[in-house]
Amino acid sequence: MKETNAYINEVFTKPDEVLAGVITSIEQHGMRQISVPPASGKLLTMLVSISAAKNVLEIGALGGYSGICLARGFGSEGKLTSLELEESFAQLAKQNLSEAGFGDQVTYLTGPALDSLKKLSDSGESFDFFFIDADKENYENYLEACLKIAQPGAVIVADNVLAGGTVADPTLEPKQNTEIMKSFNQVTANHPKLESLLIPVGDGMTVSQVKK
Repeated sequence: MKETNAYINEVFTKPDEVLAGVITSIEQHGMRQISVPPASGKLLTMLVSISAAKNVLEIGALGGYSGICLARGFGSEGKLTSLELEESFAQLAKQNLSEAGFGDQVTYLTGPALDSLKKLSDSGESFDFFFIDADKENYENYLEACLKIAQPGAVIVADNVLAGGTVADPTLEPKQNTEIMKSFNQVTANHPKLESLLIPVGDGMTVSQVKK
């Protein structure tokens, strides 16, 4: 899997000073570097663009890497709402999004994401694109919460669904989130409201569309 991803990144992505700056800022702030890899970021940009999404919700901001990738997909016409547990992470992400030219198009809600999702639902908000990349044990809860505020035809993308390949390869040492991701993949594959497919880019992304 590492060799395949290295090949994909080498052939299909190019050096990006803006995103490289985000990685540097994350390291300088002593945060774990767990941003999506370049190819996964490019896929997010393409999916937002292809789906013509204009109202995007992200669960898990970290330093803003994926936020920039999502915003690049909707350009100057869309908006991003980003849910982040840690206030300091949200502040760094906001700074990086601003430097990338999207500061006026992004809103950060801090605290537990499920609380923020309930507030968005209670206020009648709806979104046409979702990206889930946060605490894995809540993935199924996040999915159901997103469905409550999803427009018909909305796209829902979830990251790290391969758990380092352990969901598919029994010869690998299981990770802490292996069984969680196996369960989540089954839920998305068989959910009555979704059409879904797992894309083996990076650590795997499930791409689901809400049935119209």
